[in-house]
Amino acid sequence: MQTGVLRVLRATAASWWRHKELRRTGQTGQALQLERETVLRDLGYLKQAAPLPNAHVICGEGGTFLHLGWTTVSTFAPIERFPLATLAVARGTPFIDIRPVTDVIAFARLPRVARDGSVDPDPCGSGRSVSLTAYIDMVEALGARIANDPRPCRST
Repeated sequence: MQTGVLRVLRATAASWWRHKELRRTGQTGQALQLERETVLRDLGYLKQAAPLPNAHVICGEGGTFLHLGWTTVSTFAPIERFPLATLAVARGTPFIDIRPVTDVIAFARLPRVARDGSVDPDPCGSGRSVSLTAYIDMVEALGARIANDPRPCRST
């Protein structure tokens, strides 16, 4: 793991209000323990994101979400204030920025991304799911910006 990644995760963990409060009240040992646990958990999320076929980061007006199959890590903040998601994108996880999307009704009607990489044979109904690449095709048509696009290059 790169030193820069660890430095960012440690700084993020140390900046949490609860950890700062523990330090302020003299409970430095407990603060350090919680910070270590937080860094290890976040490293696990980063390692998990790399090999998963449908792992992605999505950012909209409601916040930023790091989708890892059955696990989702989120915050109400934009990606610029969510270091874990920023690190995941920097390491190659696909990023879908839906902030430019104006048709929220069409966006709400989109199917979800399949959690385990599988695709529903009949993608209709409320519980339908599609692959990440199919989802990116749909959301891009609505105006979303894509970084680390996992789709194969298309010839024009």
